Amino acid sequence: MLGRARPHESLEVWKVSMDLAQAVYAATGRFPKEELYGMTAQVRRAAVSIPANIAEGMARRGQQERRQFFYIARGSLSEVETLLALSARLEFVEGAAFEELMSTCGRVSALLNGMIQR
Repeated sequence: MLGRARPHESLEVWKVSMDLAQAVYAATGRFPKEELYGMTAQVRRAAVSIPANIAEGMARRGQQERRQFFYIARGSLSEVETLLALSARLEFVEGAAFEELMSTCGRVSALLNGMIQR
């Protein structure tokens, strides 16, 4: 990355949530075209919200304020998990890809909970 170092970029939770967002984009690229403005857009927005809120939280000075953004990121993660589960039910995403996405969600969840409990 160019420019000055940003504190969130060294966090494992931010890195893994960026990986998740990238994987969500790849998976949703195979969703039905009629879902472009529905499920595809919603799950992508929620996935992008996770690392964005982690970054925004790290830019805040107080721990309480920081924690609030981590809670928002955790809410977005729950939204992603729910939308992915529905996508699997609708057969938009296959079993192995779904399991990999959910595994990454679990990793983000554990890391986020660690940040919240600090």
